[in-house]
Amino acid sequence: MQPTVTETRAPEPVDEERPRHGVWGRWLRRFSATGLVLALLWFCLSFTPSLIPRAWYYQAVISGVSAVGGYGVGAFVEWFAVKVGLRIRWTARASRVAWWVLAGATVMLVPLSLVLGARRQIELRHLFGMSEDVPGREVVTMLVALAVALLVLQVGRGLRRLARWLSLVVDNVVPAPVARFVSGVVVAVVVVLVFNGVIWSGALSALNSIYATANADVDPRLSPPVQPERSGSDASPETWGSLGAEGRKFVVSGPTVDELSAFAEAGDVVDPADVREPIHAYAGLDPDGDLDATAARVVDELDRTDAWDRSVLVVATTTGTGWVDPGMVEALELMHGGDTAIASMQYSYLPSWISFVGDRSTPPAAGKALFEAVYDRWSELPEDDRPRLLAFGISLGSFGMQGAFSGVQDVEARSDGAMFTGTPGFTPMWRELTDARDPGSLEYAPVLDDGRQVRWGDPVATGVADLWGPGPRWDEPRVVYLQHASDGVTWWGPETLWSEPDWLREPRGPDVLGDVRWYPFVTFWQLTGDLFVAAASDIPAGHGHVYKLEYADGFAALHAPEGWSDADTARLKAAMDAPTQGGSIG
Repeated sequence: MQPTVTETRAPEPVDEERPRHGVWGRWLRRFSATGLVLALLWFCLSFTPSLIPRAWYYQAVISGVSAVGGYGVGAFVEWFAVKVGLRIRWTARASRVAWWVLAGATVMLVPLSLVLGARRQIELRHLFGMSEDVPGREVVTMLVALAVALLVLQVGRGLRRLARWLSLVVDNVVPAPVARFVSGVVVAVVVVLVFNGVIWSGALSALNSIYATANADVDPRLSPPVQPERSGSDASPETWGSLGAEGRKFVVSGPTVDELSAFAEAGDVVDPADVREPIHAYAGLDPDGDLDATAARVVDELDRTDAWDRSVLVVATTTGTGWVDPGMVEALELMHGGDTAIASMQYSYLPSWISFVGDRSTPPAAGKALFEAVYDRWSELPEDDRPRLLAFGISLGSFGMQGAFSGVQDVEARSDGAMFTGTPGFTPMWRELTDARDPGSLEYAPVLDDGRQVRWGDPVATGVADLWGPGPRWDEPRVVYLQHASDGVTWWGPETLWSEPDWLREPRGPDVLGDVRWYPFVTFWQLTGDLFVAAASDIPAGHGHVYKLEYADGFAALHAPEGWSDADTARLKAAMDAPTQGGSIG
């Protein structure tokens, strides 16, 4: 029996530079270093100013999404570099130093960005004439942003795990590279289909039900109009309940006859004895969603009230919920002593921001149905015995009303003028005209054909739209665009994800900070945040999406009573007397 021989091996040399990973170290190693670098950069850039002063919670979401977007791009770049053989091999010491450098940069740059971002927000509020007394919530902003970033990242990682699992299943049938490609495509397609077909459709259905209920609720502070000139009155077949929440507000809005008379007496343009009760013709959403049927009911209201006998008839496409801007109503009716009619209708229960994303077909269809119904009836009247026919829309309503026309020549052929306010940047006619602007003119204040037919209101001061900058010659019928350099509704667009727009390559507008810059991905999310605060109640007139006082300039250019002067326009703005009131975009 031979003795057992035990083999003794010399201990392997220990790499003294091998990092000692604790819990945090192991957790950090799950992240892409390149991704973290870009996440830090985009997080810091997200605190740079955009167009509208924003609250901390908007900033937190913007910063969180920007950070996770930067991480995703960086991680992809690192993965691609490894796949093509460009991997840089770090020693353990160099890797450890790099992580400490990244940690130090984070400790320094994040607080600096928070402080500088808060200062820029104060500067922007000062530019807008707003209060600077804003409580600091920098720490809360940072924590919420981090939570948003991690939540989105975990969702992305979950989808990646799903793709890997599917790749293992498919790997038994096809080569591994093909399996990975196919699994990635399948997961992406399924996610898109599920989101569009199930999640988004379900969300729209739920939101539609919620807002339909809100639309049916009758505000106890409102009473049905007693004037027969208003839809919803006892003289109207359109019942008070059928008008919808915003329709009920519209038919009882506007200055009273006494207020119209007082304004007329203060000037010498309209004889107080000629003041009339303004006509508000409106139809609520058709139960079957039939836009043509709804438009026909509006025309019936115009016939019933003899609106064709008025001096001005405005066809207004509403925003999503059926909202008609009361500032437009007030400006028009004070200017003309109530010798006016406004025709409008509801086409949706959903607020504009939802339609903005999920339904861009209904607003132009509604604008087309309403305008054509009114135009067909109006065109039957003698040319010398019918009202001036003006088209109007603000925000989503501007997009919808422009959808009624094939182009600016069509506006000129079938109307006596148009005013489009706060137009979304995806509106085809606005985009075509803006891109065709004269060389040297700026995107936020274009000049087209020396202002011969179409002009943009350049807000040179709060509540003032300079429509006469291109010169005194302005052929009729005229088309007016009112827009602000600071209106996120106009300047938002998905192309800002990857492309710098002209308005950021050109000199900034009068109410845009010179520090505003374009950054890939980050600027898009900043502008997305601006959409939700552009018409906030604390945004002063003349900024963002608040246009109340500029309506006086617009109507004075389109069609004012004989003898109307610049002094009368100033008097009208003083009577409207709301330079600090925000608006709504329905």
